Amino acid sequence: MTDGVAAGALRAARPEDALTIAEIWYPGWCDAHLGNVPDELIAARPRESFDTRAAEQIPNTTVATVGDAIAGFVMVLDDEVHQVYIAADHRGSGIAAILLAAAEARVRANGHHEAWLAVVPGNARARKFYEKHGWSDKGPFSHDAPGAVAVPAHRYVKRLE
Repeated sequence: MTDGVAAGALRAARPEDALTIAEIWYPGWCDAHLGNVPDELIAARPRESFDTRAAEQIPNTTVATVGDAIAGFVMVLDDEVHQVYIAADHRGSGIAAILLAAAEARVRANGHHEAWLAVVPGNARARKFYEKHGWSDKGPFSHDAPGAVAVPAHRYVKRLE
């Protein structure tokens, strides 16, 4: 499945990608967050909110394609790897690692020597993935989800050389 990505199918997101990004983001977000975050955050994140947020974040988003289809995306805000999501049928294919490396490069290009990201404590799959790729858990903190509520999370960091 990674042949399209290995061939260089990372690109900047385009406005017309927003709906597809949201269609990947929402179910992935549900998998990672339902049962792991306060109910107030779930209420603040209805399905349609992902359409709006995806469109707003297009300038900060890189997508990975396999063939003509978007298989995943990453959003970078300054020194934060803000979102990393892979379409369900591409999970485990190596695309997440490629997108994470692209995010790290973008943080470096933004002039930073350290990247950070937030992971909710119950998202064991993501935590294992980040640790496997050299990220360190710096412990719990209260992450202020934009437009929502404080969310218990772990701050992961990676020194970028």
